[in-house]
Amino acid sequence: MKAFQAIANANPGPDGHPSRNSGEPGYKASADYVARLMTQAGYNVTIQTYKFDYFAYTAVPVLSEVSPTAHDYVVSTEFNPGQSTGTANASSLQPAGGIIIPPTLTPSSSSGCTASDFSGFVAGRIALIQRGGCNFGVKVLNAQAAGASGVIIFNEGNPGRTAVLAGSLSDAAGNPIIPTIPVAFTSFAIGNDLYGQYQQAVQNNTALPVMNLAIKAIVKPNTDDYNVIADSKGGDPNHILVVDAHLDAIYGAGMLDNASGSATILDIAQMMRNVHPRNKLRFIWFGGEELGLLGSKAYVNSLSSSELSKIGYDLDADVTATPNYVVGVLDPAGVDLFSRTVSTTFPPQVYQPSTVARDQGIQYFSSIGLNHILFSPVGTDAFTFNQAGIPASGVLTGQDCCKLQSDVDLFGGSTGNFEGNIPSTDGGCVDNPFRWCDNLSNNDPKVLTFMSKGFANMVVQMAFDTTVLGSSATSVHKPAQSTRTSARQRGSAR
Repeated sequence: MKAFQAIANANPGPDGHPSRNSGEPGYKASADYVARLMTQAGYNVTIQTYKFDYFAYTAVPVLSEVSPTAHDYVVSTEFNPGQSTGTANASSLQPAGGIIIPPTLTPSSSSGCTASDFSGFVAGRIALIQRGGCNFGVKVLNAQAAGASGVIIFNEGNPGRTAVLAGSLSDAAGNPIIPTIPVAFTSFAIGNDLYGQYQQAVQNNTALPVMNLAIKAIVKPNTDDYNVIADSKGGDPNHILVVDAHLDAIYGAGMLDNASGSATILDIAQMMRNVHPRNKLRFIWFGGEELGLLGSKAYVNSLSSSELSKIGYDLDADVTATPNYVVGVLDPAGVDLFSRTVSTTFPPQVYQPSTVARDQGIQYFSSIGLNHILFSPVGTDAFTFNQAGIPASGVLTGQDCCKLQSDVDLFGGSTGNFEGNIPSTDGGCVDNPFRWCDNLSNNDPKVLTFMSKGFANMVVQMAFDTTVLGSSATSVHKPAQSTRTSARQRGSAR
């Protein structure tokens, strides 16, 4: 963990802060560090390269109201930037059509989802759009086509949809986009206030609200990123156990998310170097997880059907040292970390074997007096394997945010997140690009220890498993897709 922090410190990102983000020197140095240690431990190591579109902020985004009420909005607290670039200074505000105020009890707005919502829109103005009805990127593309100089998307205002948003931008097909006009996400209260100011100005025939919105960033398409793959020299090559963690950070040093999981599997791999497992072990450190499971998707998609059929199981360590922790065990039928609802179902040939390692984890944590909660693999690299028909489980201690009272009842600690708002997906130190606080101090060594021991227990048992991973030369499974999938809950699309 200290080595990962030192790597981040020695490799600042474009914003000048320590970084291990994909596409940056700190990530490549992390990959090289892991590869070197795994080679020294006697594993057969390869580094897989894949391409992705790199984006990084170079300055703190700006959102302010110039008139009639001067106000500088605070990034992270009052607004979050969308991944976009551009500047809209001294621009009048104009709402898009379809805004529903007061909001209904359940989501009903589809503001900005069609070109007709921008009928009469004056080019050069900043578009004010309400959440709901379609992907955020669709709203932005429609606004950009209407000549908007920028976009402010505010939360819809229904129960559970009031706080400051942190949204992802994708088109109608779900493809990520990076608009060339700046995009900001904010709360219902702020959006409602701006909407009211606009309506009052129209009614009184006075000047419209004037805003500044600026986002400065670097965009580099087709940037190299890396997966580190280390195979044990022993074990049945027709029956492979993948043990993975994502090596990338989302913003900054990424010490909790996910140097902690990366250190967990690195330690286990080093301790097992003299073990002769029945099943071949494949330790993988994935890149691009925070950007949409890019590394695990690139890896799985690179495999032939024959190669894929030899992978019998995946175990994923995604965050293992949260100070205000939960003991999460991955289960394909579990609830999503953020929404706490079940969004994905899998056929029996994926689900039933997944419960084998799941139950091993539960049994271990119960044996040391710890409760557990079952989390879906959605948002983790285990989800990629489940989608490919491969059973999977793993561990997750939650982020430094979003702890519910029901979690406190099971694990102690306290409710709340960085701002004390529940529920929230703001991510505290982890998911926010302008706090720079997911450092070594954001991890609890005691939690890291007992979670790593629990995960190691799962790895060792599955390394010798014959119930799911047999010992013959036959393939392990027949790939089967999930019956329903969902987007990563962080930064929900709609």
